[in-house]
Amino acid sequence: YFFKWQREAINGLIEEAILEAEGKGTKGDELNKSGEVYIQKYPQLKVKVVDGSSLAVAVVLNSIPESTTQVLIRGNLSKVACAIALALSQKVTQVVTLHRGEHEKLKIKIGMGDNIVLSKSYAYKIWLVGDGISDEEQLKAPRGTTFIPFSQLPPKELRKDCSYHYTPAMITPMSLENLDSCENGLPRRVMSAWRVAGIVHALEGWNVHECGESMFDVERVWQASLQHGFRPLTTSKAYSINE
Repeated sequence: YFFKWQREAINGLIEEAILEAEGKGTKGDELNKSGEVYIQKYPQLKVKVVDGSSLAVAVVLNSIPESTTQVLIRGNLSKVACAIALALSQKVTQVVTLHRGEHEKLKIKIGMGDNIVLSKSYAYKIWLVGDGISDEEQLKAPRGTTFIPFSQLPPKELRKDCSYHYTPAMITPMSLENLDSCENGLPRRVMSAWRVAGIVHALEGWNVHECGESMFDVERVWQASLQHGFRPLTTSKAYSINE
């Protein structure tokens, strides 16, 4: 789905899925893109379009050590990335960028004064990474760096002297059955935050869309996920589902 020439076909399939869900009275459906075009085209939809961004943000925020005062953000500045930067800035955690264009984009998007920092240094121990991070950038990270993805697909794990978190995801409750396959390199019985968000929205009966530029309450969706039995992943890739 990264190929531009396939976008029209994929968008058509997504549109068909939404209309089919609407026709069948489906209560919840999740999409891995922003989806705002569909609610603009069909404003009377009863089915809710949920891209899951708020829960992805919550998972990343809860993966960052509490003592962290600075993070380096690399990769494409997506909706999720900007929301993470805003939340960290509000906690007085500095969000560091390496390129002026990225720095200006974050300043325009979220402001937050001195907490958005432009730097030429790679010497930060916590890296928040998304689609677009290059191999060369990873190789410049100091030994012992922790890479925390905010994208749906994980970065290449090029560094044996660094640690890599899973992409935003949660362990599913045992009451959720028929989970027989793995998603994007995640362990069994682990589901991406974007999918979990769709389930939680349906369980809670939240009568709102989360797509386009809109973002649901990050803390509210995090707490609701925990209440429904979803659990955070451990930070280590050497992970057992029975722990």
